[in-house]
Amino acid sequence: MATHTAGDLLRHWRVARRLSQLELAGRAETSTRHLSFIETGRATPSRQMILHLSDELEIPLRERNRMLLAAGYAPVYSEPALDTPAMESVRNAVRQILTGHEPHPALAVDSGWNMLDANAGIALFLEGVSPTLLTQPVNVLRLSLHPEGLAPRILNLPEWRGHLFERLEHQIDATGAPDLIALLKELRGYPGGEESPGLPAPDQAVVPLRVRLNGHDLAFISVTTVFGTPMNVTVAELAIEAFFPADPVTAMFLRDRVSA
Repeated sequence: MATHTAGDLLRHWRVARRLSQLELAGRAETSTRHLSFIETGRATPSRQMILHLSDELEIPLRERNRMLLAAGYAPVYSEPALDTPAMESVRNAVRQILTGHEPHPALAVDSGWNMLDANAGIALFLEGVSPTLLTQPVNVLRLSLHPEGLAPRILNLPEWRGHLFERLEHQIDATGAPDLIALLKELRGYPGGEESPGLPAPDQAVVPLRVRLNGHDLAFISVTTVFGTPMNVTVAELAIEAFFPADPVTAMFLRDRVSA
């Protein structure tokens, strides 16, 4: 995003949300004239007005801070590291979810899809992956789709890749994050990155991850969990990806793997 003033940023998010000035003014209970003055720089929005408009536009917390700074105000939303004392309750909740999901794979990621934590079950997906892809920070999408990562073992790679691309595109639409745009460009540059995912099976409820691991054809479905009331950037951008067996064969394989 090349804009810098609070008005420019507001206009960017209003357009991104496909709202007219009249529609946004109605939602925010302000006048179209005042909103227009803010966008053109003829009026400086109050701190409260920025936060109110941000709520109406569902602007990510990181970008709300950026708009506040552009208007001359201090950021409202902190971004503490996950390993700080202030984040102990969040960290413990994440760890409890991850360990409670074993033996099924699960991991926590930030907004850039970098792995923050994982349970023991995730080791199943890491077998045979190039060590260069496991250098910190480990990017989960790169790990999944890189030709030296999990990709050669994904049986429905075009379908799974299309699913991940769609999620990433939705995330880019919601945040406008430059790092995600660069990541999508990189992933599309991998072999087969421009292939069509094809049509899903008529009876398919969700896109499964089908992989061949240790000589076994396994199938998983994934569930994404986020915190419901985030009050800082770190929590708002944190997500847990949990994988469940999609068929009895996979469920039995995971049980046997634990008891072995």
